Amino acid sequence: MCIGDDLVPLKPLPEPDSKLERALGLVRGSIASSFLFSTLLACNVIQTASIVIKLFSQTAFRRINRWIANLWWGWCALVAEKVYGTEFIMSGDDVPVRENAIVVLNHQAMADITVMFSFARSKKRLGDLKWFVKDVFKYVPGAGWGMLFLDCLFVKRNWMDDRDHIHRVFEKIMNYNIPLWLMVFGEGTRVSKSKIVLSQQYAGKRGFTPLQHVLFPRTKGFVATVQALNGHVMAVYDVTIGYVEGVPTLWQWIKGYVRRVNVHVRRFLIDDLPEEKDAISAWLVRLYEEKDALLDFFYRNGFFPTSLPTPGKASK
Repeated sequence: MCIGDDLVPLKPLPEPDSKLERALGLVRGSIASSFLFSTLLACNVIQTASIVIKLFSQTAFRRINRWIANLWWGWCALVAEKVYGTEFIMSGDDVPVRENAIVVLNHQAMADITVMFSFARSKKRLGDLKWFVKDVFKYVPGAGWGMLFLDCLFVKRNWMDDRDHIHRVFEKIMNYNIPLWLMVFGEGTRVSKSKIVLSQQYAGKRGFTPLQHVLFPRTKGFVATVQALNGHVMAVYDVTIGYVEGVPTLWQWIKGYVRRVNVHVRRFLIDDLPEEKDAISAWLVRLYEEKDALLDFFYRNGFFPTSLPTPGKASK
């Protein structure tokens, strides 16, 4: 295992020592990426054609695009699960099948997204994933174009610029009763050692606990999400992802180097969350303090605990 005290906050997944294994990984990755990208472009063609159907039926349009998302994201999950044999170690709360939820994730690498494909697939929500995505991503062929058809939220990460757009998407979701798992990377970006330092400085100046393994969360978008979708979503899922052998790049994932991923889930009923903006914001900050404690335990032990460690204290 690559777990240890030196893993703060990230240690990359090492490449295989064997030249043969590296060569086989390159072959696997080339085949998998060629298949997935070519089929993704084909999905874009079908999605574009579905615009005609949208003129007559919004429901049929969404069903077609949900089917396409479920199909292609399902292939991504199956490559990891069935072809490469990646083991997913689940812990924490079990969650119901087909429940509308807000899913709050830690963000270490692009591979986090493919991990969620497998989790969502197991709960019959794969085609219903909605993501907060950087606005520029909508110009990217394949995945970016595809998300334009899936009611994903393209944001500029400036609340004044994004607020009206986010509220319009939420109104659409509520009006059409659109099923969803809304994926929220509360940190707003992928974690890195340099960003951890800046995050700790930010938290310290404001009297919060400096976090070691996650970034201090951006709360405005989460607050707006909870308030707008209360009554449509039933729960908030706190999902914490840990890579026991080191954090992989997306290319390493595609090459089949990831043998095991740990995923810890906690489920909170939306009705149990506070209602006021400041209280919801404080709730999310507390969640990330607890997420930080979970990751501290994981990095030291190679698995997630059965009970929540005390935030701010070193895990044994």
